[in-house]
Amino acid sequence: MKNFFGSLYGKISLVYLVLLLVLGVILIAVTGRSYMRFTQEVDQKLNRTLAQNLAQEFSPYLKDSVDYDAVGNTMHYLMVMNPRVEIYLLDRDGRVLAFFADQEKVVRRQVRLGPVERFLAGANDKMLLGDDPRSLDRVKPFSVAPITYGDGQQGYLYVILGGEAYDSAMSMVRESAIARITFVGVIVILVFTALVGLVLFFFLTRRFRVMTEGVRRFEAGDLARRIPVTSEDEIGQLARAFNQMADTLEANMEELKSTDTLRRELIANVSHDLRSPLASIQGYVETILMKDAALTPEERTRFLDIIHDTTTGLSKLVNELFELSKLDALQIQPKPEPCSLAELTQDVVMKFKPRAEQMAVELKAMLPPQLPMVRADIGMMERVLSNLIENALQYTPERGTVHVGLRRENGHVRVFVSDTGYGIPEEEIPFLCERFYRVEKSRARTSGGAGLGLAIAQKILRLHDSALVIESAVNVGTTVSFDLAAGNGRPRTPRKAAVPA
Repeated sequence: MKNFFGSLYGKISLVYLVLLLVLGVILIAVTGRSYMRFTQEVDQKLNRTLAQNLAQEFSPYLKDSVDYDAVGNTMHYLMVMNPRVEIYLLDRDGRVLAFFADQEKVVRRQVRLGPVERFLAGANDKMLLGDDPRSLDRVKPFSVAPITYGDGQQGYLYVILGGEAYDSAMSMVRESAIARITFVGVIVILVFTALVGLVLFFFLTRRFRVMTEGVRRFEAGDLARRIPVTSEDEIGQLARAFNQMADTLEANMEELKSTDTLRRELIANVSHDLRSPLASIQGYVETILMKDAALTPEERTRFLDIIHDTTTGLSKLVNELFELSKLDALQIQPKPEPCSLAELTQDVVMKFKPRAEQMAVELKAMLPPQLPMVRADIGMMERVLSNLIENALQYTPERGTVHVGLRRENGHVRVFVSDTGYGIPEEEIPFLCERFYRVEKSRARTSGGAGLGLAIAQKILRLHDSALVIESAVNVGTTVSFDLAAGNGRPRTPRKAAVPA
């Protein structure tokens, strides 16, 4: 029972039943009062001239001096003939002069004349209630007529409609047939209405119960649980809002799982990339310390060169990780300004020329004249070009070629870096811009990078509303390109789907 009244259906049902009970009580009270009011008004309209007609019966006993015995007997006779009425003789001030009743029953000895005067003035548009001499506070419908008594004194014949005997009879009837009929009728109506209401509430709240069950299942871990939307009302809107929230939460959970997976992979990759060079440095340092006297100057120099190259690689890896983390956190924002990509590309190519010659790779720049200016962060664009050229040199064999070129296309400047390296399998292209991702089969040298160059380049280009486009064929080569809008324009859609960051 506690769970029932604690539910929405129980609360609504309880409030509904209480309201019906209150409504039933009010209905009985209003019906009884309305019935009595109706009866009194009908009585007064039907018996409006009753006092005037009865006044003729009393005239013989009021001419010279009032014969109170005869007046009392006449009152008794008339009241026996019509038990509904009580008759009183009043003076002009409303004081009671004569009546037929026990002395102790008449507690009011003077009747207020306001209602009497309005009655005599012809105010018959509504019911008038006058004082009941048998009560200090009760008022009843009446009929009144002016009379003359004694030596010409003015008074009133005051007739109460629905006297004490009538009230007693009405009470008995009311407590028997009318009360039972009214009570039974109201109870039947209330019970029927209550049953219909409870059934309707049951079906209306069933959708809430379905929603509650869906939310509980979702809370218990059933993330695929959704609530069926069967209408466009408030309940349907609530169900749709929950479904949208559940979709968002499920997507966030998947994103968190993916982020956690990436975090573990990042830790594993960083640990792997740091462990090998640190072990190499430690080994060569221990060799130098243990065999210092036995080492020739050439061997010591070679060991120190290896330590230097390894620490340089470690420093580069740490710097790339730091740069990538700042790009992820949006701590680095581009400061675009008009710049010439041709001049910037020429400078970067000249920087890598000595390294390309050392690696026996031909590095060429194809820079057409009269290219438009672009708006970009010069430092960031230099970083992107450096990463792409370095990556191309790294995976191009000896006597291979790396081309760096620019061309104008539909209000944009396209930058591309092509090599004649080993190429990349098509299924691995979508993953190339993920951090630490390396295609092992394409590595021509054991000194390959950490796999962060393309990830950093992609992050920078995202900040410039652009993206890398990678095209490759195994044993043919790879081309990496991107667009920058000329002037203040926006970049157009790349020719192929950009590799995700």
